[in-house]
Amino acid sequence: MNNATAIKETQSMKVDSRAGKYLTFFLAGEEYGVEILKVQEIIGRMPITPVPLTSRYIRGVINLRGKIHPIMDMKIKFGIDETQITDETCIIVIKTAGLMMGILVDKVSEVVNVASGDIEDTPSFGADVNPEYLLGVGKTGGRVRLLLDIEKVITASDVVNMRRAANGGN
Repeated sequence: MNNATAIKETQSMKVDSRAGKYLTFFLAGEEYGVEILKVQEIIGRMPITPVPLTSRYIRGVINLRGKIHPIMDMKIKFGIDETQITDETCIIVIKTAGLMMGILVDKVSEVVNVASGDIEDTPSFGADVNPEYLLGVGKTGGRVRLLLDIEKVITASDVVNMRRAANGGN
Protein backbone atom coordinates (compact mmCIF):
# COMPACT_ATOMS: atom_id res chain seq x y z
CA MET A 1 0.00 0.00 0.00
CA ASN A 2 1.45 3.36 -0.95
CA ASN A 3 1.27 6.55 1.07
CA ALA A 4 -1.53 8.14 -0.99
CA THR A 5 -3.76 5.06 -0.57
CA ALA A 6 -3.11 5.00 3.19
CA ILE A 7 -4.09 8.69 3.47
CA LYS A 8 -7.30 8.10 1.48
CA GLU A 9 -8.27 5.14 3.67
CA THR A 10 -7.58 7.16 6.83
CA GLN A 11 -9.71 10.03 5.53
CA SER A 12 -12.60 7.72 4.59
CA MET A 13 -12.48 6.16 8.08
CA LYS A 14 -12.82 9.53 9.80
CA VAL A 15 -16.14 9.86 11.55
CA ASP A 16 -17.90 13.13 10.97
CA SER A 17 -18.73 14.58 14.40
CA ARG A 18 -21.92 15.97 12.87
CA ALA A 19 -23.27 12.49 12.12
CA GLY A 20 -25.96 11.17 14.44
CA LYS A 21 -29.62 11.48 15.33
CA TYR A 22 -31.51 14.71 14.71
CA LEU A 23 -35.00 15.82 15.60
CA THR A 24 -36.37 17.47 12.49
CA PHE A 25 -38.98 20.21 12.40
CA PHE A 26 -40.50 22.72 10.02
CA LEU A 27 -40.30 26.51 9.93
CA ALA A 28 -42.11 28.25 7.05
CA GLY A 29 -42.10 25.07 4.95
CA GLU A 30 -38.36 24.41 5.34
CA GLU A 31 -37.06 21.45 7.33
CA TYR A 32 -34.41 21.88 10.01
CA GLY A 33 -32.72 19.48 12.38
CA VAL A 34 -31.31 19.81 15.89
CA GLU A 35 -29.11 17.22 17.60
CA ILE A 36 -31.34 14.86 19.55
CA LEU A 37 -28.99 14.98 22.56
CA LYS A 38 -29.92 18.66 23.04
CA VAL A 39 -33.66 17.86 23.09
CA GLN A 40 -35.28 17.32 26.48
CA GLU A 41 -38.86 16.90 25.33
CA ILE A 42 -41.50 17.97 22.83
CA ILE A 43 -44.71 19.53 24.07
CA GLY A 44 -47.83 20.60 22.26
CA ARG A 45 -49.54 23.93 22.46
CA MET A 46 -49.76 25.51 25.86
CA PRO A 47 -50.30 29.06 27.11
CA ILE A 48 -47.27 31.31 26.67
CA THR A 49 -47.20 34.27 29.05
CA PRO A 50 -45.70 37.35 27.35
CA VAL A 51 -42.89 39.14 29.20
CA PRO A 52 -42.65 42.89 28.54
CA LEU A 53 -39.42 44.56 27.47
CA THR A 54 -37.79 41.47 26.00
CA SER A 55 -36.56 40.89 22.46
CA ARG A 56 -39.28 40.36 19.87
CA TYR A 57 -38.25 36.73 19.26
CA ILE A 58 -38.86 35.86 22.92
CA ARG A 59 -42.55 35.01 22.90
CA GLY A 60 -42.71 34.72 26.68
CA VAL A 61 -42.51 31.96 29.26
CA ILE A 62 -44.28 28.72 30.07
CA ASN A 63 -44.79 26.93 33.36
CA LEU A 64 -43.75 23.33 32.73
CA ARG A 65 -44.24 21.14 35.80
CA GLY A 66 -43.49 24.04 38.14
CA LYS A 67 -40.42 25.32 36.25
CA ILE A 68 -40.46 28.53 34.21
CA HIS A 69 -38.92 28.20 30.74
CA PRO A 70 -38.47 31.03 28.21
CA ILE A 71 -39.81 30.40 24.71
CA MET A 72 -37.99 31.58 21.57
CA ASP A 73 -39.91 31.94 18.31
CA MET A 74 -37.42 30.47 15.81
CA LYS A 75 -39.15 32.07 12.83
CA ILE A 76 -38.69 35.57 14.26
CA LYS A 77 -35.09 34.72 15.24
CA PHE A 78 -34.42 33.75 11.61
CA GLY A 79 -36.08 36.89 10.23
CA ILE A 80 -39.28 35.15 9.10
CA ASP A 81 -42.80 36.14 10.16
CA GLU A 82 -44.06 35.34 13.63
CA THR A 83 -45.17 31.73 14.17
CA GLN A 84 -48.92 31.38 13.85
CA ILE A 85 -50.18 28.99 16.51
CA THR A 86 -51.97 25.98 14.94
CA ASP A 87 -52.81 22.44 16.02
CA GLU A 88 -49.38 21.34 14.70
CA THR A 89 -47.34 24.03 16.48
CA CYS A 90 -44.95 22.53 19.03
CA ILE A 91 -42.46 23.64 21.61
CA ILE A 92 -39.18 21.75 21.60
CA VAL A 93 -37.60 21.99 25.03
CA ILE A 94 -33.82 22.05 24.70
CA LYS A 95 -30.90 22.42 27.03
CA THR A 96 -28.10 24.60 25.79
CA ALA A 97 -25.58 27.00 27.25
CA GLY A 98 -26.68 25.94 30.72
CA LEU A 99 -30.21 27.10 30.01
CA MET A 100 -33.37 25.05 29.61
CA MET A 101 -35.63 26.76 27.10
CA GLY A 102 -38.27 26.12 24.49
CA ILE A 103 -38.16 26.82 20.79
CA LEU A 104 -41.45 27.39 19.02
CA VAL A 105 -41.71 25.59 15.66
CA ASP A 106 -44.45 25.12 13.07
CA LYS A 107 -44.43 21.35 13.46
CA VAL A 108 -42.14 18.50 14.44
CA SER A 109 -41.34 16.01 11.70
CA GLU A 110 -39.31 12.98 12.84
CA VAL A 111 -36.07 11.72 14.32
CA VAL A 112 -33.60 10.83 11.58
CA ASN A 113 -30.19 9.23 11.66
CA VAL A 114 -27.85 11.28 9.48
CA ALA A 115 -24.71 9.38 8.44
CA SER A 116 -21.37 11.06 7.74
CA GLY A 117 -21.77 10.57 4.00
CA ASP A 118 -25.17 12.29 4.07
CA ILE A 119 -23.85 15.60 5.44
CA GLU A 120 -22.50 18.31 3.18
CA ASP A 121 -20.67 21.37 4.38
CA THR A 122 -22.71 24.54 4.38
CA PRO A 123 -22.42 26.25 0.99
CA SER A 124 -21.26 29.84 0.73
CA PHE A 125 -24.17 32.26 0.41
CA GLY A 126 -22.05 35.36 -0.20
CA ALA A 127 -20.36 37.92 2.02
CA ASP A 128 -23.55 39.31 3.60
CA VAL A 129 -24.85 35.91 4.85
CA ASN A 130 -23.28 34.28 7.89
CA PRO A 131 -24.12 30.55 7.97
CA GLU A 132 -22.09 29.80 11.13
CA TYR A 133 -25.25 28.63 12.92
CA LEU A 134 -25.47 25.68 10.49
CA LEU A 135 -23.58 22.43 11.15
CA GLY A 136 -24.19 21.42 7.56
CA VAL A 137 -26.85 20.20 5.18
CA GLY A 138 -28.25 16.71 5.72
CA LYS A 139 -29.48 14.69 2.75
CA THR A 140 -31.61 11.77 3.91
CA GLY A 141 -34.67 10.10 2.49
CA GLY A 142 -34.50 12.23 -0.64
CA ARG A 143 -34.93 15.40 1.45
CA VAL A 144 -32.61 18.25 2.36
CA ARG A 145 -32.52 19.39 5.98
CA LEU A 146 -30.58 22.30 7.44
CA LEU A 147 -28.75 20.99 10.52
CA LEU A 148 -28.63 23.68 13.19
CA ASP A 149 -25.85 24.29 15.68
CA ILE A 150 -28.28 25.35 18.39
CA GLU A 151 -25.41 26.65 20.54
CA LYS A 152 -24.66 29.21 17.82
CA VAL A 153 -28.30 30.03 17.06
CA ILE A 154 -28.65 31.13 20.67
CA THR A 155 -26.13 33.90 21.30
CA ALA A 156 -24.82 35.15 24.64
CA SER A 157 -27.23 38.10 24.53
CA ASP A 158 -30.08 35.65 23.84
CA VAL A 159 -29.15 33.72 26.99
CA VAL A 160 -29.23 36.96 29.02
CA ASN A 161 -32.61 37.88 27.51
CA MET A 162 -33.99 34.38 28.11
CA ARG A 163 -32.87 34.36 31.74
CA ARG A 164 -34.41 37.80 32.19
CA ALA A 165 -37.68 36.53 30.69
CA ALA A 166 -37.63 33.44 32.93
CA ASN A 167 -37.18 35.71 35.94
CA GLY A 168 -40.19 37.83 35.02
CA GLY A 169 -38.32 40.55 33.15
CA ASN A 170 -36.01 41.48 36.04
